[in-house]
Amino acid sequence: MLMTVAPEQIERIVWNQHHDPFEVLGPHLIAQDGKSVWAVRAYLPNADAAWVVFPEERKEYPMQAVHNPHFFECVLDTEEMANYQLRIQEGEHERVIYDPYAFRSPLLTDFDVYLFGEGNHHRIYEKLGAHLTEIDGVKGVYFAVWAPNARNVSVLGDFNWWDGRKHQMRRIENGIWELFIPSVGVGDRYKFEIKNHAGHIYEKSDPYGYQQEVRPKTASIVTDLNSYEWHDQEWIEKRRHTDALSQPISVYEVHLGSWLHASSAEPPITVDGEPGNVVVVADLKPGARFLTYRELAERLIPYVKELGFTHVELLPIAEHPFDGSWGYQVTGYYACTSRYGTPQDFMYFVDQCHANGIGVIVDWVPGHFPKDGHGLAFFDGSHLYEHADPRKGEHKEWGTLVFNYARNEVRNFLVANALFWFDKYHIDGIRVDAVASMLYLDYCRKDGEWVANQYGGRENIEAADFLRQMNHVVFSYFPGALTIAEESTSWPMVSWPTYVGGLGFNLKWNMGWMHDMIDYFHMDPWFRQFHQNNVTFSIMYAFSENFMLAFSHDEVVHGKSNMIGKMPGDEWQKYANLRCLYSYMFTHPGKKTLFMSMEFGQWSEWNVWGDLEWHLLQYDAPQKLKNFVGKLNQLYRSEPSLHSQDFSFDGFEWIDCSDNRHSVVSFIRKAKDSEDYVVVVCNFTPQPHAHYRVGVPDHGFYTELFNSDSREYGGSNMGNLGGKWAEEWSFHNRPYSIDLCLPPLGVLVLKLDREKTEAAKRPQQ
Repeated sequence: MLMTVAPEQIERIVWNQHHDPFEVLGPHLIAQDGKSVWAVRAYLPNADAAWVVFPEERKEYPMQAVHNPHFFECVLDTEEMANYQLRIQEGEHERVIYDPYAFRSPLLTDFDVYLFGEGNHHRIYEKLGAHLTEIDGVKGVYFAVWAPNARNVSVLGDFNWWDGRKHQMRRIENGIWELFIPSVGVGDRYKFEIKNHAGHIYEKSDPYGYQQEVRPKTASIVTDLNSYEWHDQEWIEKRRHTDALSQPISVYEVHLGSWLHASSAEPPITVDGEPGNVVVVADLKPGARFLTYRELAERLIPYVKELGFTHVELLPIAEHPFDGSWGYQVTGYYACTSRYGTPQDFMYFVDQCHANGIGVIVDWVPGHFPKDGHGLAFFDGSHLYEHADPRKGEHKEWGTLVFNYARNEVRNFLVANALFWFDKYHIDGIRVDAVASMLYLDYCRKDGEWVANQYGGRENIEAADFLRQMNHVVFSYFPGALTIAEESTSWPMVSWPTYVGGLGFNLKWNMGWMHDMIDYFHMDPWFRQFHQNNVTFSIMYAFSENFMLAFSHDEVVHGKSNMIGKMPGDEWQKYANLRCLYSYMFTHPGKKTLFMSMEFGQWSEWNVWGDLEWHLLQYDAPQKLKNFVGKLNQLYRSEPSLHSQDFSFDGFEWIDCSDNRHSVVSFIRKAKDSEDYVVVVCNFTPQPHAHYRVGVPDHGFYTELFNSDSREYGGSNMGNLGGKWAEEWSFHNRPYSIDLCLPPLGVLVLKLDREKTEAAKRPQQ
């Protein structure tokens, strides 16, 4: 038999050096003896013999080894080529497969490639990666990966015994490599074997992979994200037509791996009794294991609902290699971590949150990524996702790499990833981590260790443009969503719309307020009279951005103590101080975030390896503090004055902020499109005050809606017997005033009872 292909081409296939194996392998129409015939070629390492099989015709034709004992060819004297299979004999074993190289048309269109190269393919995650596909009646998986500087790329997996010679990919435009592999399905593990031009081999997880193995294994897993049946259409539609910023937003921040653990002897919750849907993880500590997403749905959601939080914020659930990293060093941007179950299990968790009226916010980390060998670092044998210059491309303090936001495809990877979590997992918001590290080229870098931008400045212009693009795209597809910036500097207009030059977030963490308040409450109350500015200064800038007031996980680690430990005084004063702080937080303009354990006054710092100190709830003070947080959330949600105008001077007015001698402030919060308002009076010392007069705008009865010193919460129960009538006594430049009893370390919230006031005006019958 004459060879129909040059030996040099065969050698390139055998040595895995061909950029387009379709030029050699699969069916080829050739001219032989003056007529057209088909030559079918296959490279089958480990095969002793092979046949071309036509199942519909029930015919098979032997293939001949040419030039190499594992390179087979069969010439068929026909002009029509039907769908065929290969029967392969390997020792005593035989198997029949469809030939991957018989499916010759790329599934990525020229338009897909163009948009990706431009950085504007918003759903590129539906094209790159691993996708269940059916071509010409044959089911399999279409693999595609971006590796422009690779010499060769292959798919490795269970289905080819992790042999990179068996499924060599083809390079198409813009450095994308692709291949359809028949018979591969859900649950199959895979990686990409990438060779650079020096011949070095890198085994990489799929950057767009939807699922990864449980650590310490690192393979990607083929999965179908469209198999889950959602039940939250009403929630999604309502969110789409709601102005989120005028609604109460009270967030419970959670690290799923340390909120609570289960006994390793306790079987995980299954789906309809099918244990195959549960990923069993190794013991976290002797006798303990992680809760699954479905178990968290049963235990965490009722707890959050009981406390009255509107949202739950999850520390990064994108796949990461090390449990102790908190999740901020991501290796699988499109894969929810398998520690707690499957993607469908996480979808169930989100679905159940929505069914219980709870929104889901996910921490998102587009600022940096780790150097793990299976991840994005040096992906195709070059600095593809990161900058080559370490002065731009490395955070030495964190040991991580910085994305190259100037590269269109990298920017597209991140923009589409933000969209992906809203699209596939129905989340309601993202909290973007470490935005300041993205915006400044000299962030945590000494002189000489960073490179200025083209204008000689320290601003990372490409990163700012990326954030604007990301926010613009997210809100274009998902109005009503939340994007929250953890931005710790004074970068202007972070939460302003992109069309006026802002970064486009709709919320920004108020790090200045957080530090001022922790410093203020940490000091002995006697000294607070000299630091009244800590309490009042935030109003000077409170409406320059859409701020969220947050006490996050960062404030209860690394020797900082937990919140209760930051408070001065004896145990009673510590709890009273904490109630006072939380009350001021929930009445101050801005949305709210509390980290888990803060709601019941855990004493020790957060330990990522252990449970929260749930045993404390058997004691009176922690239990009452937990109930207090629930009532505070209830007040915040029920009073539009406390949430409907968080970002406008129209919603806030000082009554008196100058009484530093008593460390007392008083102010008014106003509702949007309503005459309703509440009066808030805060006493930041343990000294109670009788007959403390506060000016108010109207005559009438002011009901005491809330008193943080109530006996119900563990306080001294000083108060105003349910409320006070205003007197025609001008005070604080207002025509009326009320004579109050201010409890120690207490916050009062009062509201004009218009019905009772009007009733008092009517003559007695």
